[in-house]
Amino acid sequence: MKIAQVAPLYESVPPKLYGGTERVVSYLTEELVRLGHDVTLYASGDSQTAARLRSISDRSLRLEGGKLLSPLAHHLNLIETVAQEADEYELVHFHLDYLPFSQIRRLDIPAVTTLHGRLDIPDLYPLFREFEDMRLISISDAQRAPMPWAGWLATVHHGLPADLHEPTFTQGDYLAFLGRISPEKRVDRAIEIAKQVGMPLRVAAKIDEADRTYFESEISDLLVNSDVEFVGEIGEADKTDFLGKAAALLFPIDWPEPFGLVMIEAMSCGTPVIAFRGGSVAEIIDDGVTGFIVESVEEAVEAWKKIPSLDRQGVHQRFLERFTARTMCERYIEAYELAISEKKRAASGNRGLSLAV
Repeated sequence: MKIAQVAPLYESVPPKLYGGTERVVSYLTEELVRLGHDVTLYASGDSQTAARLRSISDRSLRLEGGKLLSPLAHHLNLIETVAQEADEYELVHFHLDYLPFSQIRRLDIPAVTTLHGRLDIPDLYPLFREFEDMRLISISDAQRAPMPWAGWLATVHHGLPADLHEPTFTQGDYLAFLGRISPEKRVDRAIEIAKQVGMPLRVAAKIDEADRTYFESEISDLLVNSDVEFVGEIGEADKTDFLGKAAALLFPIDWPEPFGLVMIEAMSCGTPVIAFRGGSVAEIIDDGVTGFIVESVEEAVEAWKKIPSLDRQGVHQRFLERFTARTMCERYIEAYELAISEKKRAASGNRGLSLAV
């Protein structure tokens, strides 16, 4: 199958440090190539891939820093380029949210869009009502709940390469928090949980400029005179040790998480997860097997007492059963085949209508 994967330009594919969407696009692209598909990756020029790389910008936009005034202009140029070259492919897979919808409507070939963000935003609803003909893929069933009427084709959970991390089957001596420092990620809850259970906490997190004020006003003081080590932003190569040597990952979110890649990263390392209920959490965590789902700091503290009862080999095995890149890729291929067959049926129907007229 000849497939175009269209990634955001903010980070390289894969990203050097933080960047969930671009990381997933990388895992999917490489797995498609391994399975023998002819793949072209539209991404920033500093991306690394076994596929054919079609670059629009020389470097990922985040690396350009303050020199960029309009990242949207780069993405519109990307979408126009893909549209002009679309007839070279059997299917185009976009990862650009709703930006390409107008162009997709005008393409003669099948196109699907994976939505990677939250959808409980009323401003989005009129737009998605207008574009109900878009074939959409959700990354969890929970993600699509605010818009059940949209043009959903499938739900495909994220996956990681099975050998990306080496699992650790002995319990570590600290708690881990991995991700971003932001109000919805609630690192303050993680700090409180660690304090109450008497365990050190290591925080490996990115601080976006948009969240800098929040960090300085709400979080930085919590790190003073506490048993918390702020590691900062880490790359993929550092995650095996960081997660594998942790006793548990804390995932104390306060928002409808669309997926939560860090949960399956921890599972791949054999590390159980204590996660607050919300969004995709109940789809990803098998309560009492790969971790515990809680609804308060107090419940998290009680869950911590049960962490030693979990089998870390069992945590890793459940990851292998549910969340590998191969499983993700196979489910995307099923969605591609469905989109292609739908497009063929529609084209056949239109030809029949023209003949009838």
